[in-house]
Amino acid sequence: MATFVDHVTLHLRAGNGGNGCVSVKREKFKPLAGPDGGNGGSGGDIVLVADPNVTTLLGYHRSPHRSSANGGPGMGDHRAGFGSELMELSVPLGTVVKDAEGNELADMTEPGFRIVVAPGGQGGLGNAALASLKRKAPGFALLGTYGWEGDIQLELKTVADVALVGYPSAGKSSLIAAISAARPKIADYPFTTLHPNLGVVDAGEVRYTVADVPGLIEGASEGKGLGLEFLRHVERCTALLHILDCATLDPDRDPLSDLDVILGELAAYPVPDGQKPLLERPQLIALNKIDVPEGRELAEFVKPDLEARGYRVFEISTVSHEGLKQLNYALAETVEAGRVEAAAAQAVKPRIVIRPKPVDDSGFVVKVEGGSFGNIYRIIGSKPERWVQQTDFKNDEAVGFLADRLAKLGIENELFKAGAIAGSTVIIGPGNGVVFDWEPTLTSTAELITAPRGTDTRLDDSKRRTSNERREEYFGRMDAKAAARAELIREREAGMWSTGEEEYNGDTLTGDGSVPVSPRKENGAE
Repeated sequence: MATFVDHVTLHLRAGNGGNGCVSVKREKFKPLAGPDGGNGGSGGDIVLVADPNVTTLLGYHRSPHRSSANGGPGMGDHRAGFGSELMELSVPLGTVVKDAEGNELADMTEPGFRIVVAPGGQGGLGNAALASLKRKAPGFALLGTYGWEGDIQLELKTVADVALVGYPSAGKSSLIAAISAARPKIADYPFTTLHPNLGVVDAGEVRYTVADVPGLIEGASEGKGLGLEFLRHVERCTALLHILDCATLDPDRDPLSDLDVILGELAAYPVPDGQKPLLERPQLIALNKIDVPEGRELAEFVKPDLEARGYRVFEISTVSHEGLKQLNYALAETVEAGRVEAAAAQAVKPRIVIRPKPVDDSGFVVKVEGGSFGNIYRIIGSKPERWVQQTDFKNDEAVGFLADRLAKLGIENELFKAGAIAGSTVIIGPGNGVVFDWEPTLTSTAELITAPRGTDTRLDDSKRRTSNERREEYFGRMDAKAAARAELIREREAGMWSTGEEEYNGDTLTGDGSVPVSPRKENGAE
């Protein structure tokens, strides 16, 4: 079962914002007294807090899924929905926060340092907040937005003043147990230490912390042993103390060769930008196990060679505590000098300049993407994406309100500049987003002119008929009607069709088609 964890991935989901309320106040003698829908509450944020009392990420290893509560919906009578409380997650000092792609977000090295890693959703406005002189009784409200959902990585890098490095079974755990109140596991076999141990040491008026790092072997920077996994805990240390075993039973090892191997692994380990390489930091050497006669003899033999390289060398015994006092005060002196240097570097740090948003920054961009059926115009920006989330597309008034907001933001002008025309496909947001068939809002006929400056496409192909064309078309219709009447008369005279009683040139046709003779015409009388 794991007891120490220094790297976890958290799956976070912040609370969603509550929806706004649509309500109209009703009183006696005032059935429509005005809108009174309240706003929705905001969802809870998820915040990381650097806590000195926390030493491991084990709790998040066992339960990596964390979520905050949603905000409450608004209600009538101007009652706002409840806002959810933020969720605080305590992490150890030295925790590096990264996003899912590995980009660093924050380095939590100060106690009480806070960072919002998952902001909660924003509550929607009720119809009372949306009322204006032009829209006195809105029949819609804004929906709450979604809270942030995704993964973040936590990587723990121990914050200590001195790091104890050396081969397995060199006596690192015994040393930290001898000079501090830490009680790490100690045994007579390699790789006893499976995770870093911290100890607080007092040397007069100076107090400093010591980190016991698991043993390093040749190839540790390439993943052999446990070195690569825990070398990150050496990054933040002010000084390094090399623990060399002078009583090893391995015939192929000696203090000088052990030191060369450790130095090679430290040189091969890359440190983050802005930090000193490990070999450029103050380094001291402790020749351990001089309580063994052979060990004391070997320590006295190699000490001049190590001092010739420029190291401060101490002969110690973690069993008899010989030489620990001198080593303790030497480490305190080195740590104090490092603190003074760090304070001087802190004083000359450049000032943080916060620049205002540029005047020409509209807060969104229009990207033209190719598609199978023509160009697709994608709108990316925090405002339009949030407005789309807040819109209830089942309510036509809410959709019209969204169109007004997008037009005021200048999206339609940018779409015209990008080459969009009526009916073009517009997507708001990344990925699938929200798809629209764009219909521009018309305030004048000039908005329909999308030709280059100085030209007008309406003049390119005129469809207006001349007077002669209209006259010829009229006479053609009259001739067609006269020809149709003549054809009907010929068909009737040929007996192809007839009616019961018809008049033709003032005469009445009989049933057999003959024309009877008027009596007055027979007598020659009019």
